[in-house]
Amino acid sequence: MTTAPDAAAEAATDAAVLRDALGALKDREQVAERLLESSRKHSFDPDTELDWDAPFEEGKWFWPPELVSLYDTPMWKRMSEEQRMDLARHEAAALASLGIWFEIILMQLLVRHIYDKSLTSSHVRYALTEIADECRHSMMFARMITTGGAPAYPVSRFHHNMARVLKTISTTPGSFACTLLGEEILDWMQRLTFPDERVQPLVRGVTRIHVVEEARHVRYAREELRRQMLTAPRWERQLTRVSSGEAARVFSLAFVNPDVYTNVGLDRRAALAQVKASAHRREVMQSGAKRLTDFLDEIGVLQGVGRRLWRSSGLLA
Repeated sequence: MTTAPDAAAEAATDAAVLRDALGALKDREQVAERLLESSRKHSFDPDTELDWDAPFEEGKWFWPPELVSLYDTPMWKRMSEEQRMDLARHEAAALASLGIWFEIILMQLLVRHIYDKSLTSSHVRYALTEIADECRHSMMFARMITTGGAPAYPVSRFHHNMARVLKTISTTPGSFACTLLGEEILDWMQRLTFPDERVQPLVRGVTRIHVVEEARHVRYAREELRRQMLTAPRWERQLTRVSSGEAARVFSLAFVNPDVYTNVGLDRRAALAQVKASAHRREVMQSGAKRLTDFLDEIGVLQGVGRRLWRSSGLLA
């Protein structure tokens, strides 16, 4: 049993640790001002930056083959090169559709975050700048889908409605944890895509723009989540651990849209089973999430039930 003096000493130690941690945090306004300066120097208008009218190049992929869900599975090995490239084109459209869905959620979460904050602060000005970036990204992804000739791939109605609930009840740290979940895995894939000369120039251009601008968004979200995990009430930190784990589970499922298999003439059940069993696919997803999971572990998000949910998602080894 802890005595009153022991409890008081423990509380004093915790308070001292918190003071030291807060002292090590970067000033919120200074971070925002640096991000605003970067935005002024390195922002793009996709409508004028990219050549949307250029014909696609024969023999080039719409997504690196190693990042296609069925890569190195028995089904992949039986597919013709033409069918593999067609699957890559549809999966690029599916990931762009997922990106639009996610960015619409993010924009609403950012608006909620700044609603009670000083409207003249640099922190709020940067959030508004990021919202403008995300608007352009969503339009860019939509135009890429249309130009590529594949259909849009909305997430399932169940996941769509789950996100509606998230947008309504998410806490601030939960919002930023989900933001990083959606941004960092796609960012990792796009960093492999834009320098890859096997990939169509338009797709490389889209991913290059997204990577450059998304680096600022990740910095903003990381700094704020670190701050929130130090200052939020204990119940909110605990909820963030669980909600981010559940979001990881949902997001990992949404990363593969079964309709792509049907649309390229494959058996969707067999394809999903092979993706689930694929060691290569598991390694791709865990590699894409590693930078994020290392960060979340460092700031205390990957604990208890939340950690188990992250493991069940397949994103944490």
